[in-house]
Parts: sequence; C-alpha cells; structure tokens
Amino acid sequence: MDASLPSCPDNGPPTASPPRAAPALSASERDLCDFICSGPLVERIGYTKEKVADSIDRWLRCGAQVARLLRLDELQLSEAEKARIYQFYIPVFLWCEDQVIEHRAKYDDGDDIPPLVIGLSAPQGSGKTTLVFALDHLFQAAGRKSAILSIDDFYLTSKEQNELRNRYPGNALLELRGNAGSHDLQFSVETLESLMKLTKEGIKMKVPRYDKSAFGGRGDRADPSVWPEVEGPLEVVLFEGWMLGFKPLPNEVVKAVDPQLEVINKNLEAYYDAWDRFIKSWIVIKIREPSCVYQWRLQAEITMKADGKPGMSDEEVMDFVSRYLSAYHAYLPKLYKEGPNGSKPDHLLVIDIDEGRNPICG
Repeated sequence: MDASLPSCPDNGPPTASPPRAAPALSASERDLCDFICSGPLVERIGYTKEKVADSIDRWLRCGAQVARLLRLDELQLSEAEKARIYQFYIPVFLWCEDQVIEHRAKYDDGDDIPPLVIGLSAPQGSGKTTLVFALDHLFQAAGRKSAILSIDDFYLTSKEQNELRNRYPGNALLELRGNAGSHDLQFSVETLESLMKLTKEGIKMKVPRYDKSAFGGRGDRADPSVWPEVEGPLEVVLFEGWMLGFKPLPNEVVKAVDPQLEVINKNLEAYYDAWDRFIKSWIVIKIREPSCVYQWRLQAEITMKADGKPGMSDEEVMDFVSRYLSAYHAYLPKLYKEGPNGSKPDHLLVIDIDEGRNPICG
C-alpha cells in the first residue's frame, strides 16, 4: 500500500449500498413503461422493468423515429400501432444493438472490425421487410452504418430462371423463383465477402437489388444503376429471407412431404457456405401455420400495386405461394426445434407471431 494514503480501518464486512432510487417518471412515462413491460419480448431481450424505466427517454426517442418513418403521429398512435412499435420493433432493435456491441468488443482498438451480419428468417408476408426497414432506420439514427440484404437480391436473372425451369420440366417448385436452386450462390458469396471488407471511411460498394415487379411479377435482377450504395465503416448487415437457416433433411423425409422437394433438398446443401456461415446473430419469426402466407402475400401484392407497380393477380399469388408450402412444411419444424444452421443460443432471438403479425408469448 502507498504510505501516503491512510489505511482503511477494518470495521467488518462492508455495508451494502442502499438500492438506487428509481428514476422519477411522469404519469405518461409510467404508463408507457407498464405498456412496454406487458409485451412478450422485454424479458427475452434481457430487460427488467427497472431497466426500461432507466432508459425510457431512449424508448421515447426511438418510438418517435419509427413513427415518423412509418408516417404515423407519435402522439396519436392507435393501440395496435403502439404495440407494433414499443412491443416489437424497439425491443428487437435493442437486442440487435446489444449483439453489435458485443461483437465489436471482441476486437482491439485499431483493428479492422467487420460488420455483424444479423440474419432474419421469417416466412413471406410476415412483416420482415418492414421490421428490417425500421431496424436499419434506428441503426442509422444511432450513428451506426448499416446495410440491408435479402435473399431475393440473389435470385437468378430472368434468363437464368428460365434455363433452370427447362432443366427440371414438370417440377413446379423450380418453375418460378423462390426455392433452393433459384439463387446465384457465388454472387451472394462475393457480395457478402465484399461487405465484410467495408471497415474504413471512404470504401464504398453497390448492393444488389431484385425487381419483383418485372415480367408481370415473375421478377428479374434490377439494373445495377439503381442499386443502393453503402459506405464504410459498416457496423451491421441486416440479411433477411424466408428460408434462411433451413437445414437439409434425410431424403425420405422430404419425399414424404413432396417428391418434388428431393432436388430442392439436394440444392440446399450448398446454402450454408453461401449464406448461413456469414450470419453470427439470428432472429427467427415463428408462425403457427404456414397457410397464413397466402393472405399475407395477397396483402403484399395489393400494396405493391397501390405504389404503382405491376403485381400478380389473386390467382397468380395462390399459385406462387403453393410452390413454397412444401418447403415450409418440411423445414420449419426443424428450424423451430433446433434453430438456424450454425446458430448459438446467446445469439438467437425467436419471436412467435399471430395471424396479425403481432408478437405473442411462445
């Protein structure tokens, strides 16, 4: 001990510090705190009521940002809008940000830190695109550069999709885009590897996009002139898709679901190296019944048409979605039971949703 410092007398074990007083909240802040804590995700992301109260200013700030993004009046939210923002989008964002902070803490000062790739596996129409849109906005508002990717961005071009269909005549699962085999996996690897290198200021790249409205809704890769540009240092990549994390199954299992899945299952073997190995944190949106996808997809097409884009008719939507249902029935049970390919429990957030796309207790 330094002789210049007086020694501390030994008066027995130290007295425990008195508990810290809870922050003084206004009546409206207390109501919001109670509302947030009544949602199904708060405990799952590691928040207590005290922690929510301590950070209520941040919840309010994030809530206002998301409301404005969705063109809602943050002071006049309906119960459904309030639940979507404060019991869904913000809890997921806070979990994602904790994942990013933990990821970056593994590196030393001065290291080139690759962005954290967060995978969002969710059925079509379940709201994953809007969720990712909100997460990206919140990351940008927090000063963290982020990029958005979808598995759709790696679909084969229209010409290549036609060639795939001709190689497997009679297989309805490969007639249109969607199932394993209809993606340019080498293109996805090159894109993800390039994003991993965006660690410094001034480094830029264009991120591919797919135009679902092309060819009457059959789709085609968008022209590179309209691809968005991202710039380093990138901290997070939000990668979403309906079949992210699917694992190949024994051949007899998929044949029992649908014999046409046999080639899909074989194609799926290459997807871990192309996609899942890049993903270090996972969000899985869990649904009770795959048939919900029909209605959700119809709603998505109506929205696309309202935006002035051509889309599929109701009959075409029904036909389109039917080509995915076999994969849902085959692969979702294992995804929900074991988690995505390569996922770890501390880096996996499973969110059960109802038919209205609202989070519920699992």
